[in-house]
Amino acid sequence: MTLPAGRHARRPTHDDVPAILAVVHAADTFAVGHPDFDAEDVTAALTAPFFDPARDSWVVTDPDGVVVAWATLDNPTGVGREFVEVYVDPARGDDLRAPLLARQLDRVADRAAERGLPELTVRTAVFAPETRWAKELAEAGFTRAKRYVRMRRPLAGLPAEPPPPPGVTVRPLRGDDEADLREFHRIYDTAFRDTPDYEPVDFDRWRERIIPFGTTWDEWFVAEVDGVPAGALQSSDQALEQNEGFVRALSVLPAYRRRGVGAALLLRAFATYAAKGRESAGLGVDLTNPTAPVTLYRSVGLREVRWTDMYELVVPAAAG
Repeated sequence: MTLPAGRHARRPTHDDVPAILAVVHAADTFAVGHPDFDAEDVTAALTAPFFDPARDSWVVTDPDGVVVAWATLDNPTGVGREFVEVYVDPARGDDLRAPLLARQLDRVADRAAERGLPELTVRTAVFAPETRWAKELAEAGFTRAKRYVRMRRPLAGLPAEPPPPPGVTVRPLRGDDEADLREFHRIYDTAFRDTPDYEPVDFDRWRERIIPFGTTWDEWFVAEVDGVPAGALQSSDQALEQNEGFVRALSVLPAYRRRGVGAALLLRAFATYAAKGRESAGLGVDLTNPTAPVTLYRSVGLREVRWTDMYELVVPAAAG
């Protein structure tokens, strides 16, 4: 699929980071109401493992040479499904998403062949205002796979943290202690094994992946039941620009669910965020995840504020 007249595609370089960030900010403001990316996020995307900016990404410029779109692929584990992102400045590049998507799907087909796979599943996100994007994805053969819900609660006037249930204690993760990090990862990995979309990642690769999401260790917590590690909460810096504390992952081992462990972890995180002057706390919920009931999050004051749909397509490998 060709680009509209006057638009030119080329591969990105690190010099493009500020221009790419401007496009992403425009796209995010349209989709979710505020910028949700910073320059470090763009740099991380362009230097990610299993990613080659000379083959896996495009920027598009308008007749004045201004970058108005950015397409990129992501596969943080190097196995399993691929993710495609196509960011456009909605005021200057909304007609670029479909042709860039076509290019990225061709690249996914090549990546499948390079990995010796018969096909690869690719996913991409759609936010509520992005009706044109949803239509273009459907026309390309995508179907909706799942819905995520973003939840938030204000922290002004947060009540004092209640005592945890009997036998339950919550403590900060010891981020400089590899044994404690390994225990945190074990809880996370075990707890998510019964989640349909979970792709296991070994400890070393997991540790590499957590760096882009912030490592403020006093906002990461481990819960113990009668002295036995049973739950873990990972925070993220991704919403700091909105002065929001963000729970990236909440994990409770199957044997300890429905015993107040998850609520105790969340309440400790909220108290920590509030003590730092954060205005709100938030998290995202995969509605297909049986281990993350919305009722738990509502019980600690979180409420739904928006949704995101994940669309999916199976792409056959390119012919040899």
